[in-house]
Amino acid sequence: MSEPRVLTIERLGQRGEGVARTDEGNVFVPYTMPGDTIRAEVAGQSGRLIEIITRSADREAPFCPYYGTCGGCAIQGYREEAYREWKRGLVVDALARAGVDAAVDPLIDAHGEGRRRATFHARVEAAGQARVGFMQARSHDLVAIDFCPLFAPSLDGAIAAARELAHALVELRKPLDLLVTATSSGLDIDVRGAGDIEKKPTQALTAAADRLDLARVCNHGRLIVERKLPQLRIGRALVQLPPGAFLQATEKGEATLAALVLDAAAKSKRLADLFCGIGTFALRLAERADVLAADGDDAALDALTQAARATPGLRPLKAERRDLMRRPLSPEELARFDAVVFDPPRAGAEGQAQAIAQSQVPLVVAVSCNAQTFARDAAILVARGYKPARIIPVDQFRQSPHVEIVGVFRRAARKGRTRSLLSG
Repeated sequence: MSEPRVLTIERLGQRGEGVARTDEGNVFVPYTMPGDTIRAEVAGQSGRLIEIITRSADREAPFCPYYGTCGGCAIQGYREEAYREWKRGLVVDALARAGVDAAVDPLIDAHGEGRRRATFHARVEAAGQARVGFMQARSHDLVAIDFCPLFAPSLDGAIAAARELAHALVELRKPLDLLVTATSSGLDIDVRGAGDIEKKPTQALTAAADRLDLARVCNHGRLIVERKLPQLRIGRALVQLPPGAFLQATEKGEATLAALVLDAAAKSKRLADLFCGIGTFALRLAERADVLAADGDDAALDALTQAARATPGLRPLKAERRDLMRRPLSPEELARFDAVVFDPPRAGAEGQAQAIAQSQVPLVVAVSCNAQTFARDAAILVARGYKPARIIPVDQFRQSPHVEIVGVFRRAARKGRTRSLLSG
């Protein structure tokens, strides 16, 4: 780092850090906000905050004592209205850079009771004790925590449970990640990084699960002990959750996204739900429409299929195992549907978006957790005639730069499209 410099923060960057403009270019300083005048050490484009000289008018006291060391939150203490405009602006800016002219709705708060899943990191200290917490921002150092104010009540006891499981594996002396999910049956924990474990640590994990009343413990997806089936309700369906399965971070986040998707597709009778996972949208859509649900994750698709079979009153739901990144549904395959929903990973779905853009599907609902790849995929649709009817940003990852997005795109439908979903 160079000698400390005085900087004025002008805006927030895409990762939630303050941005100061200098003669040498922009400098990004975590834990600062627009209107701050600060003293910082600077190395290239990176700055480390030393002192706030003049506080921003939008600055308020952070609500968590770990803020500034724990890397879980990018920004706290930013006035609510300014925070909401910054987060909505992440979507506005991404669309503008991609050349997509579209109005963006106000940000919807979907934090609800808080996060129902978290990944904790565990490291073994020299004294042979396991420390559990989150990583420090832009560092490999671990910040041990005793609580997180962003957690839902259903995650009560999650940190203590992660600490006890890590202690059971302390003799391995390996860095571990522990993915904890709150289910209706209790906490479900998938331990990652342990590798193959022998009988003694397996017994220790089983004993810990009994003491802690955990629903299930797995070792990188391999079952160690299942005391209660980890279940979640999706619409009318009850889903048996696969180990480590993708799940929206908050219950309200899932409900909000699903409500937006269902509202957009309310008049559709034949839908494709691509990158469907465990059925967050497909199982709800099947309550009133025929659905093709496609995904490359075998465990997630099995869970969806079993849930659909066990739920009376659903319309036909056909599940298809398919790597949509390598083999997207073609325009010809899409021709049977009057709506397509797709919710890809953070990398987006460029190939599938291109195939959809070449189709004549009248309605496309794109769901994303990444503004940049959403904007890229949106630009592909718009370039081939789709019109953005609505772009809705959803905030379930409060205090972070992550934003969920639902985009509704329409084109004039062709006449005579009456083929059944389940026909060839």
